[in-house]
Amino acid sequence: MVVLATKCYVEGDARDRALDGMNSLVGNDVGELAVEWTVGVRDDDFVQVDVTGDDATVARNVLAETWGAIVAHDEGFVSGETYVGTLESWDAEGFVLDAGEEVHVPADELGLGVGAPEQVVERFGLVQHLPMTFVYGGDLGEPDADPHRLADAERDRLYDWQRGPGRLNVNSATRGEVRATVNRAGHAQDIVTVERLGLLEQSVVCAEGTDPPGLLAAIGSYLPAEMRCVV
Repeated sequence: MVVLATKCYVEGDARDRALDGMNSLVGNDVGELAVEWTVGVRDDDFVQVDVTGDDATVARNVLAETWGAIVAHDEGFVSGETYVGTLESWDAEGFVLDAGEEVHVPADELGLGVGAPEQVVERFGLVQHLPMTFVYGGDLGEPDADPHRLADAERDRLYDWQRGPGRLNVNSATRGEVRATVNRAGHAQDIVTVERLGLLEQSVVCAEGTDPPGLLAAIGSYLPAEMRCVV
């Protein structure tokens, strides 16, 4: 079994659609290997995939590389290593990531420019449950432990978002649902693509000349989701 660093936190028909989609995505990743798999959801909403077959180890490694993996409780974190967690909350003190346990990244360790964490969230268009990579500093109580921080690759990704033509980030919807919503609102020509950030977290990449806040206003009534523009 591998626990992926992406969550399924919607309910009802939306949950069924999301898991059907996840099953197809797993098939895209490992379908050519000699394995069978079952997709499920843990009590903490993380997606888990049970894999069996001759190529099970290879398949688990492929899924972990593609989605990030949540560390098993009996393994623990290693200081200085990079992991993936989902953005659960933020306040004046910093970000809280869920990586199977809460990981607090202090405001001084975000490395995303000036401003309070709330301002960083707005500036980079961050939405709850977004998978983010971080460097584990050390266990609390260790005298020589460093603070946890966002990984350099994560900082680079977010700065790249700002240098692009504009983005609108969304949670609580699959990639297909977001694309369908953009089409239904009549704005298919205003986007380049919908980039998958997680199972239910997507980034709408705007075409040149498209105003992300305007796109948000146009599709917001069609999609019950948290949406933020990259500004």
